[in-house]
Amino acid sequence: MRQLRSASRATRPSRTALGACLLAVGLLAAAPAVHPAPAAAFPLRAQGCANGFDCDMSQRIAQANSYLSGRPGVTGYVVRDRKTGAVYSNGNANTPIWTASTIKLAIAEDLINRQRVRAIVITPQDRALLESMLATSNDNAADILWTKFAGPDHRAFNNAFRANGMTGLAPQPTPAGKVFPDWGFQKCTAADLDRLMSNVLDHMNPADRNYLVDRLRKVDTNQHWGVWGAGASMNPGLKNGWSQERSGWVVNSVGFAGPGERYTLAVMNDLGNKGGYDDGEQTTTQVAKILLGGRG
Repeated sequence: MRQLRSASRATRPSRTALGACLLAVGLLAAAPAVHPAPAAAFPLRAQGCANGFDCDMSQRIAQANSYLSGRPGVTGYVVRDRKTGAVYSNGNANTPIWTASTIKLAIAEDLINRQRVRAIVITPQDRALLESMLATSNDNAADILWTKFAGPDHRAFNNAFRANGMTGLAPQPTPAGKVFPDWGFQKCTAADLDRLMSNVLDHMNPADRNYLVDRLRKVDTNQHWGVWGAGASMNPGLKNGWSQERSGWVVNSVGFAGPGERYTLAVMNDLGNKGGYDDGEQTTTQVAKILLGGRG
């Protein structure tokens, strides 16, 4: 951001961010849906565990939901097991929230994809900007890349974002003097970020995928929260976003953790007037710790 904690947009005109198994059938029934892979894709499970997940993860999901019930603001999250294909989305996973700087992951993916098919040339200077945009969440770097590569109608990025999984992404009105759309004025859902992360891991050219995974594991200390809460043993990588809007703070995190990037997690916390940056950082980090810490 432009002030406070540099990594997303600052305040701006109104662009306004589940013992070993589940014992209580009522708890499982009341929880939002778990979306499994086809039945053959994962092993048999003990009765009472969340569909598609083992009982440990089922318990973790219940714990995360209980934790969030006492946290400020609205939090949407999606956790995915790429090995089994199981996916869990909480009740707010499809709530639109300001992207803040999580959108920079989508920018980076699109630029790398375009270079792969020789639609553009990324110069050494562009590459440095891209890496800074990911590592420190450099806003100025994002501005320069957006201006250079958005195309004559400024929609090249947004068109690619939808194609890369962010089907719910919606550009928001920009203030006077700024072109529309702009990277800093966008809303999406945790489900959008989940699809984006899956697209990076499953559909990019292998060399490009590995490059981007490496950059996400090497983010600066100002982004060592959110999915980073999975812990060092899980070798996480992420892109975070945080922004103080007129409606209040949004604090978001999307990334992966575990052997072979087995798990992905997208968390978006729209605090409104119920908390600040520190609350959002704690919420997103604790959700990752509960769901993925020591999971292996």
